[in-house]
Amino acid sequence: MARSFRDAEHLPKRREGGPADPRELPRQRRGRTPQMHGRYPDYDVLEHAPRWDALTREMIERRAADTPPLRFFDPAQARCLGPFLDVVLAQDAEPRVPVLAMVDAKMHAGKLDGYRYADMPVDPETWRRVARGLDEAAAARGHEDFAAAPVETQREIVGLLADGKLEGGTWDELDPSRAWSVIMRGALSEFYSHPWAWNEIGFGGPAYPRGYMRRNMGPRGIDPKEPVEAFDVDPVADLDEQGEG
Repeated sequence: MARSFRDAEHLPKRREGGPADPRELPRQRRGRTPQMHGRYPDYDVLEHAPRWDALTREMIERRAADTPPLRFFDPAQARCLGPFLDVVLAQDAEPRVPVLAMVDAKMHAGKLDGYRYADMPVDPETWRRVARGLDEAAAARGHEDFAAAPVETQREIVGLLADGKLEGGTWDELDPSRAWSVIMRGALSEFYSHPWAWNEIGFGGPAYPRGYMRRNMGPRGIDPKEPVEAFDVDPVADLDEQGEG
């Protein structure tokens, strides 16, 4: 059963036992979201496709329908980075946004961001070294590689990487804090460029040539095409009103 979200116990500073379970959100009824749950169960951004210009429509519909083949990462790197990205993006079940394939396509095409840390290798090399370092961290804990480690160990390793505390092997040569920043920038940009993620967050997609409109602040001032959440109480605002923030 979906959580009402009227109470605030699911918020990061109030919940116990780890991340909130996305299965507590409503089941998606129209369109797709990662794991088919979300706060906008009757919203599908692709229904706006007829309003987009032809080039934009073709690009986004192809992104939703096609998963590019892996051509940059080798099998061992892909075996590591697949579950790693599932952990960091909390994609625990199908359907998943194919982030690994999207990152791979970007690295293969050499379409990089045009900037990097001065003390770090280029992004493609950083991704490859992170895969090696994750496997080394899992091996140091008695597992064949990162993919073979239980999810609790995977989360432990990811937590250490996020905190910049991985050491030994690759991590003596690669700054884990910098590496985390590079990897998450790449992973999040790909995840949130996918229409399924737009459905999850209620994003209206490209509004060209229609444009966006917001008349006033508050619920009555939203863009006419903006979806409405399936809950009548905003838990963040409700918590503030109760003076418990």
